[in-house]
Amino acid sequence: MDLKPIYFLVEALDGDYARLRREDRPAAEPRLVARALLPGDIREGTRLKFELFEYTIAE
Repeated sequence: MDLKPIYFLVEALDGDYARLRREDRPAAEPRLVARALLPGDIREGTRLKFELFEYTIAE
């Protein structure tokens, strides 16, 4: 099993959800994620890291 982190870009914020685009698969459909699962201070354009089932702001 490959447990490398996956990086996303916050494409849009829409109410209680955010559309996230995978950086390594830009042509893929965006992932719709509940904002409650994301860091509270995200904005459109924020880069996120998904690792061990947790989203954090990437540095």
